Amino acid sequence: MEQHSPVVYNLALRLMKDPQEAEEVLQETFISAFRALPRFEGRSRLGTWLYRIAYNAALMRLRKRPAPTESLDEPVTSENGDQMPRQLVDWGSTPDDLLLKRELRTVLHAALDTLPATLRSVFVLRDIEGLSTAETAEVLSLTETNVKVRLHRARVALRERLTGYFAASQTVQGIGGK
Repeated sequence: MEQHSPVVYNLALRLMKDPQEAEEVLQETFISAFRALPRFEGRSRLGTWLYRIAYNAALMRLRKRPAPTESLDEPVTSENGDQMPRQLVDWGSTPDDLLLKRELRTVLHAALDTLPATLRSVFVLRDIEGLSTAETAEVLSLTETNVKVRLHRARVALRERLTGYFAASQTVQGIGGK
């Protein structure tokens, strides 16, 4: 625990962005590891195994967090202490914008699903989850060079798969058409 606690805590702190939550993840990690120790096969280093447990524990905690809310009925206090009614601006998208966003999300997910698992996992950890190259390498038991190569390949493959969609949407919008 003494050897791996700082690394596990730092990961948890980066993911949770709260020292108390990070400590909870740290505790959960070592409790889970202790319980699963008989099943540890040694195919990866102990540190990597703990890192994966911590990553999963943090993700589970993040999924359980309630979405932040703000009361629309509460007045807003100005800088001079006056209370004013909340003024709401409609930042909503038009139905066309919503449809395009939904369509783009569907196209992106479909393109991501076509990637081989080796490329998809690196892309998700680096570009979607925001892990560093070193962290991604550790989670996936790869070298940093392998992570960089796979990430480049994933990005190139996604660019190729999405080029047709974006070219078609620009033509439809009159950007690339005659």
